[in-house]
Amino acid sequence: MSDWDQYGSIAVLDFGSQYSQLIARRIRENNVYSQIVPYTITPEELKKLNLKGIILSGGPSNVYADNAPHCDKGIFELGIPVLGICYGMQLMGHLLKGKVAGSDHREFGRAELIVDDTCDLFKGLPDAITVWMSHGDKVETLPEGFAVMGHTDNAPIAALADHQRHFYGLQFHPEVVHTPLGNDIIKNFVIEICGVEPKWDMGSYIEKEVKKIKEQVGDSRVICGLSGGVDSSVAAVLIHKAIGDQLTCIFVNNGLLRKGEAEKVQSTFSKHFGIDLRYVEAEKRFVDKLKDIEDPEKKRKVIGNEFVRVFEEETKKIGNARFLAQGTLYPDVIESVSASGGPSVVIKTHHNVGGLPEDMEFELLEPFRDLFKDEVRKVGEELNMPDEIIWRQPFPGPGLGIRIIGDVTKERLDLLRDADAIVLDEVKKAGFYRQIWQSFAVLLPIKSVGVMGDERTYENVIALRAVNSLDGMTADWVHLPYELMGKISNRIINEVKGINRVVYDISSKPPSTIEWE
Repeated sequence: MSDWDQYGSIAVLDFGSQYSQLIARRIRENNVYSQIVPYTITPEELKKLNLKGIILSGGPSNVYADNAPHCDKGIFELGIPVLGICYGMQLMGHLLKGKVAGSDHREFGRAELIVDDTCDLFKGLPDAITVWMSHGDKVETLPEGFAVMGHTDNAPIAALADHQRHFYGLQFHPEVVHTPLGNDIIKNFVIEICGVEPKWDMGSYIEKEVKKIKEQVGDSRVICGLSGGVDSSVAAVLIHKAIGDQLTCIFVNNGLLRKGEAEKVQSTFSKHFGIDLRYVEAEKRFVDKLKDIEDPEKKRKVIGNEFVRVFEEETKKIGNARFLAQGTLYPDVIESVSASGGPSVVIKTHHNVGGLPEDMEFELLEPFRDLFKDEVRKVGEELNMPDEIIWRQPFPGPGLGIRIIGDVTKERLDLLRDADAIVLDEVKKAGFYRQIWQSFAVLLPIKSVGVMGDERTYENVIALRAVNSLDGMTADWVHLPYELMGKISNRIINEVKGINRVVYDISSKPPSTIEWE
């Protein structure tokens, strides 16, 4: 039983949705502990968790398809509230003897939900709300005891409920940022309907995690791969709090870093923290390994493998260490592997998850594997870390290697480094840095014709990317002021020799990802 189950928790059954952990995260926003479990879990196993409620996630399957994921019908006999989302609603309808059918009009994107019943689940909400749809099937006939709670133009049954048994279904996704009032709906379910005491917070999480790290590590030594980003930095401070001098941090300059990054990390950690930090110069080594590799999955695996090899070599110099600590977050995990044994689809391999070699000599220590970026920042605040670290924009583990589309060379890295430094400089000057989740430059694998000084040029193209997000799972492109985009473009073209064109990426996630590779 979890430390938090004494207050009551919510279980999220994973049916393969990319947003399963996002549902759990939304629950935590309301200071309620949540945990993701595979859809194959039995009612008997669920009884041991002292649950106050269950949420059935979405998923890509059709309830009638061969090998479609079905949970045990006995879950509906536990006497606790159940909320089904998208596929979860369709499965609930199917298992409780309603009828599910293909929709004539597939809904994907924003829609207006007309609320027909403002009881419990929609308590305090307007009669019409914006929601995010992503479905091809629908509940066509209600199971016995259910009534319609809301509809859209294309979905006559967009929300349903059996108020007596506290069973609810939503055809839309309340967990994504594209449903602005979605968290109000989740809060109504968790707090009002399930009656959970909201007592879970990051301060309590730190206390629990410090104890867990001490028990896991014992007297062993730990090596932490420090990148200088938010995740690895906060992880290092948290682990140091737990085991002190048993921790050694290794900062690897792999040549894929932003401009001035290596110097900044060393000075910041020597100034603020008494942590043993070893610096490794490995730029040529990584760039040589990436020679002629254009496939992004291969890049990630090469970078991940080489990181581990460097750590193994440095460990021998330091003295044997049993654990490798990383700042892995759940969005990394859910995009790399199937969550909780569920059928989630792999989007891309992250170098510190699916990119690690099978013959690695370390055991992994990942205190943030189930957390999102904003939760890690809250941990950092609780640990009294400086804002310059906590509020750094996310930077991918593979670094600039996945912001260069195509072949990675020293020359192309230097081009991108200079362009990216201009992007960040102008974004900070304009006061947008803290308002934007991520802003960066991408070097494209094309050249374009230009005119500079009355002469023809044929040079590289930079793409600007700026997105807003709460957790990295979904994101919208930022409407940067034209004046700011103009300054960035003008400076890059004039100051970075070898670039003559700048374009702006206006894609959201989904359907795109934040990084290009």
